[in-house]
Amino acid sequence: MQTNLFPTSHLNIKTIASAALLVAIVSSLVLHSSSGNLRGAEARAPEKLLRHIVLYKFKETTTPAQVQEVIDTFSALPKQILQIADFECGSNVSQEGKSEGMTQAFVVSFRSEADLQTYLTHPAHLAYVNVVKDKREKVLVFDYWK
Repeated sequence: MQTNLFPTSHLNIKTIASAALLVAIVSSLVLHSSSGNLRGAEARAPEKLLRHIVLYKFKETTTPAQVQEVIDTFSALPKQILQIADFECGSNVSQEGKSEGMTQAFVVSFRSEADLQTYLTHPAHLAYVNVVKDKREKVLVFDYWK
């Protein structure tokens, strides 16, 4: 004798559709959670990056157009050097008066020390150094892992 586990009198299209929708929602939440967007035991640790900070104090003789050339040339490096994981730059706006004349900051991030070394010896970076070297009075470089 065969027993029907799902008699048709109790199932209808709405019930099947509701069950399928519930399975889809639960599956979506599980996938969303495992991608690191939700906190929990299965969330992945954030990627560790090596931050390379460069600060400049420009010579008094450096014109605003020359400063802009430095910014534009440095800002073009991420498109030329694949090892750059992230890049940002900005002008000093601190009100504290402790910048010691540094006016421009660049933060270049890398996934490894090897990527930083590749960047430092890359022809595009070396060309950039030629653009900035006679325009800066002082440079400060600071690297750290985050």
